[in-house]
Amino acid sequence: MPNFTVRLFASAREQMGRDSFHLPLEAGSTVKHLRAELERAAPELAPLLSRCAVAVNRRYAEDTLALREGDEIALIPPVAGG
Repeated sequence: MPNFTVRLFASAREQMGRDSFHLPLEAGSTVKHLRAELERAAPELAPLLSRCAVAVNRRYAEDTLALREGDEIALIPPVAGG
């Protein structure tokens, strides 16, 4: 089972108290599967997940994108500005 590193930014990093963690996913998983597994593995992120963008290899990713071992994954919460 591939193991992915998920990098966290802004409020997601604050919520988890760290800037990344490892997450095992089944081969052939999509970004949608990643979101579901994040909710299970890190319930403290659940309130943020529906509003977060996911970037794979530094590009914003749709939920249908299939993940490959070695992909760089980032969870990016919305940011308020002025």
